Amino acid sequence: MAGVESPLAVTNGVGRTNGAVNGNGDLHDAISEPAISFDPAVFRSYLLSLLPPIFGASPEELESIFDEDFPARVARFAGEGGGVVYVVKKKDEQESEDAPPTYSYKLTQNLTYDPSHAMTVAIIKHGPILDPTSPLASQLYILNLLGSDETPYESLHAVISCVMKPYFEAFVGARGGGKDGDGKMGIPVTKKKFAELELSLLHLQQNVEIPETHLIIHPLIQRIVEQARANGSRPSLSDIPTKTLNDSSFLNTLQSHVNQWIKSIQTVTKLTRDVSSGTASQEINFWLSLERALEGIEAQLRSDEVNMVMDCLRNAKRFHATVSFGADTGLKDATDTVHKYNQLMKDFPLNELLSATDLDKIQEAVVLIFGHINRKLKLSPYPIRRALPLVEAISRDFNDQLLRVLTSHRLLYTPYETFERLLSQTMAIFRTWDDHMKEFTNVAREVTRKRQEKFIPIKVIPAHAKLQDRIRYLRDWRKQHEQLAVMTGPTKGLGSVGTEIGGMDMEAEVKEAYEVMKRIDVLDVSTEGSEIWVAAENAYNERVARVENQIIARLRDRLGTARNANEMFRVFSKFNALFVRPKIRGAIQEYQTQLIDSVKEDIKRLHDKFKTQYRFSEAYHMSQMRDLPPISGAIIWARQIDRQLQTYMKRVEDVLGKGWELYAEGQKLQSESSAFRKKLDVRPVYEAWLHDINRRDMGVGGRLFEIVRLRGGGFQLAVNFDPQIITLFKEVRNLLWQNFQVPHAITNMAKDAKRVYPHAVSLMETVRTYGQTLDLVENNKGIEWLVAEYRNEAQRMVTKGMNIRWDYFVNQYDTARYVSTDGARDNRHIQFVREFASVVSILQDKTNNVIDLYKDILRSVEELSTCSYTSDAFRELLGKVQAAIDRLNLEGYANLDHWVAELDQRIEDILLQRVTAVINHWCQEFERADDGDSRREPVTINSKRRDKRAKDDKSSEGQLVLAPIIHEIRIQNQVIFLDPPIEHAREGWIRQLHEWLGIVCRLRRIQSSRYEIGLQMQGHVATDLTYTSLLTKFPDATLERPFSLIEQKVQSLKDYVAKWLQFQSLWDLETEYVFNRLGDSLANWQQLLTEIKKARSTFDTTETQKSFGVCVIDYEQVQARVNAKYDAWQRDILSRFGVKLGNEMKEMHAAILKARNELEHQSIEGLVGASRRF
Repeated sequence: MAGVESPLAVTNGVGRTNGAVNGNGDLHDAISEPAISFDPAVFRSYLLSLLPPIFGASPEELESIFDEDFPARVARFAGEGGGVVYVVKKKDEQESEDAPPTYSYKLTQNLTYDPSHAMTVAIIKHGPILDPTSPLASQLYILNLLGSDETPYESLHAVISCVMKPYFEAFVGARGGGKDGDGKMGIPVTKKKFAELELSLLHLQQNVEIPETHLIIHPLIQRIVEQARANGSRPSLSDIPTKTLNDSSFLNTLQSHVNQWIKSIQTVTKLTRDVSSGTASQEINFWLSLERALEGIEAQLRSDEVNMVMDCLRNAKRFHATVSFGADTGLKDATDTVHKYNQLMKDFPLNELLSATDLDKIQEAVVLIFGHINRKLKLSPYPIRRALPLVEAISRDFNDQLLRVLTSHRLLYTPYETFERLLSQTMAIFRTWDDHMKEFTNVAREVTRKRQEKFIPIKVIPAHAKLQDRIRYLRDWRKQHEQLAVMTGPTKGLGSVGTEIGGMDMEAEVKEAYEVMKRIDVLDVSTEGSEIWVAAENAYNERVARVENQIIARLRDRLGTARNANEMFRVFSKFNALFVRPKIRGAIQEYQTQLIDSVKEDIKRLHDKFKTQYRFSEAYHMSQMRDLPPISGAIIWARQIDRQLQTYMKRVEDVLGKGWELYAEGQKLQSESSAFRKKLDVRPVYEAWLHDINRRDMGVGGRLFEIVRLRGGGFQLAVNFDPQIITLFKEVRNLLWQNFQVPHAITNMAKDAKRVYPHAVSLMETVRTYGQTLDLVENNKGIEWLVAEYRNEAQRMVTKGMNIRWDYFVNQYDTARYVSTDGARDNRHIQFVREFASVVSILQDKTNNVIDLYKDILRSVEELSTCSYTSDAFRELLGKVQAAIDRLNLEGYANLDHWVAELDQRIEDILLQRVTAVINHWCQEFERADDGDSRREPVTINSKRRDKRAKDDKSSEGQLVLAPIIHEIRIQNQVIFLDPPIEHAREGWIRQLHEWLGIVCRLRRIQSSRYEIGLQMQGHVATDLTYTSLLTKFPDATLERPFSLIEQKVQSLKDYVAKWLQFQSLWDLETEYVFNRLGDSLANWQQLLTEIKKARSTFDTTETQKSFGVCVIDYEQVQARVNAKYDAWQRDILSRFGVKLGNEMKEMHAAILKARNELEHQSIEGLVGASRRF
């Protein structure tokens, strides 16, 4: 046998970690001696103490170890080069079998294997050298390897599975750390390697030995073939001497060799094994090894030696040995069978199960194994009668792996959450096995039927059935225990009951009862293990019974103090977890009558609820909110009442136990609930609905749109889709959820409706949005032009949709959900629904947007008529309007030019009214003259009609002042003149009027084309950019009136000033000229004096100025001088008039005196006698 290159290291009695071993064992003399000499006698005494009990030998028998080379071997071992030394116990050969065996012992550095080696002890150093100052027990590992007559696999498997692997897992478990930390250090990989190594050794141990077949070749034939190979030629019969070919003894020898070949080959081809015995891996390895053996035999049969033998026999006409050779051996049939069987055996994932280290891996392995079997069994002719025991063998391996994994967790020591998780996962693994087992059974039956094999019952007895039952029972038992432990814990209020009643701590008692179960192996399902389980469970139940008695006393106390049934049910719900225990359940049966009465009241309330009918219940309104159709809503409502009724019944059954309805009161309650449940049967409702649907002629068809005539006149666009169809498919959907069997025709109709429903709802919503948007446009006439293009587009889509029918949607698969909108397969009708929704959505968005902008524009335009009369106010409002127009232009609204032209006309009208009002007010202010106070306050432009609105605006801006003009009559160089002249007043008034009009006229017009390129090159007149043209649009003589008033005012000023300018003649006239002009006519003089007196009122006043409203004439400077000059003139004229008058008086007196004298001289008689005339 070859030497073992890597001896295994294990722990010694001191408990040190395994060390690596150099297994070559070749120590040469060139290795240096240790620095500190090690005494071989110490090692000799150590071996004499260690080996006798291990080998079972006396110290005298071990003396052969200590030969003359012993000190050298010990020195090399103690130095740095040596790592291990072996003590071998070898069995001596004996002549007689009856003689007792004898053994020899030797110490060596080279480890070899021989069947005669009964035992080998490996002594391994822990450190590089042996320290003579420390005891050897702390520096050496000891490993005992047992020998056997066959293979060392058993010893190696025991070392791995019982020493190395458990020690490694114990170290990892004691070190702690989560899965993440272990994963980073490679611990799971190491565990898996250990499991795989253990599995490999087990496979080697379990393999069925296939006998090796070596075909006997005649020496002559062997020599001739070897010579031909050496010469590089092909061996042939000519190489054999003719005499030998005809020699009967030679031929007989060859024929006997062929017969021996047949027998040895038949031992392999007829080899079989009982699949029911052993493990699944043995069955798998048997067929794989058998295939390799048969391939080896075939390789030998194809060799030159065998061909030479066959040619020799054929040459000698011995055909009976050659012709039947293939049939006699059965090699071809066996090879074919084995090859087909190995379709199943190759790559069989059994190792995944046997090397699994946790439950997840086991579950994955079960899935892989059955997937492989079910798939390959259909291809491979592997007999079903062998497949069934194979699955049973896999079940045994499955059982062993589960036990190995679950035992490592120490189930009863784990927390309940971990325990529940592990056992839940285990039960899931069992369910996985059962599910795949059913599939395997179906496959086996199908394969048996196809192969036309003899019928055999497809039945597999799983080896893990007992373990499955034990785990299921253990899980329920632990659950009940945890419920009891929780209820007796300090948080539930029962922990202190024991000291009050029985003087026993219930929590401690439950824990002690649990300790009894922790001492046993709960997963041992053998007969002995089951007996131990039953005994431990009885001991547990005895302890728990005392706790149950105290709990019963506490329950009775609480139930006795309960004031009503609800409180009783509250107590029951609190301790409901304990009612699974028969003893506690039996203690509360006396409260049966009270609970039945309570349940009767609850059932009566359910009756009242049912009698109110579904349509008048709150559930009906909630169903409408949750989009539940009426029939389904009524069925759900009735079933809810039914479930509540069952809950009440179940509550009584949970509390009082099964069979409660056998009592008199319980029987009556049961009959009432049964009668009520019959009324709650929803089948009649469903049948009536089916009858109604079948009676109607419902379907999805017709055109997409329809025109509906409105009651008040007019027409409206609508979607040609029956809302009952929508209700139908919702009903069908909910009824199917309620497990009703809806007829196929109605289901198809509902499917059609469901397929069309998204498009119908989209169209309905789109049409509704379209109608609302048109109403908005109708209510806001001003925006009609702007959205006309979008409305026309929507109308074009409606025109397009008029030719589409619902049948197009029903008769094609709805691919819109799975294909993107850019996909070529997107149906054009679905595309139309999307495009129509998009067009109407754009229309709605544009309409809402333009309405908001239009309201802002109207608000700004309205404010133009009320804002303060200033350029800033007008410019700000028009700027807002222009900004809104620019936004409309950017967003691409149609007919913007015409719309802006209308808006501009409206603004012109408002501004024209403002200008007219300003002109009228200007005229009023201009005409008003305040004679009392020539120094008037500044006049504001705001008219009396707008005083109130101006107060409301509280705007102090825009107060325009009509400043009065002051003219001064001055005299300079004896010349009277007006400063400034009257033309200056005319110019100022006209300029102020133009300024006030310019506030409006100079405003920039709104434009619709500020974002358009090239319009500025079309030759627009500059005046078109402002509102100057307003001045040409007055309907009457409004604009001429201020100018006529100015001219009138200028004329009155001229007239008044002309009077002052007349006084210039006071300086210009010569007195003699005036006197000569007057002459001697006193009447002229008297008239002149009267006129002088009258003209004096012009300047002979206390005032110093004359007011003409917006113009003031100041004559203070010339008043005194004119007065003085006037006085001088008046005095001169009066003096001259007095002289003239005196002279005239004198002359008249003289004339009168003369006439008197003449008269006096006349005689009176002469006068009397004369005739009188009258």
